[in-house]
Amino acid sequence: MYTTTNETGQLNNYAKEPKMYYSHYPTLWEQRRYAQLGGVAVLFLGVMLAVSFAASAVA
Repeated sequence: MYTTTNETGQLNNYAKEPKMYYSHYPTLWEQRRYAQLGGVAVLFLGVMLAVSFAASAVA
């Protein structure tokens, strides 16, 4: 951890900065996997909305 001291003696701590790296464009199989996960998320959300509407109609 990087620490400095000012004129009045107060300490100021700085967090260690992470190493930078460049992102890469996702490969074809990664893109397909993202699309599959998005489809599952949409399906899950639709089921949850249907269940909530059905439960609210019963009451």
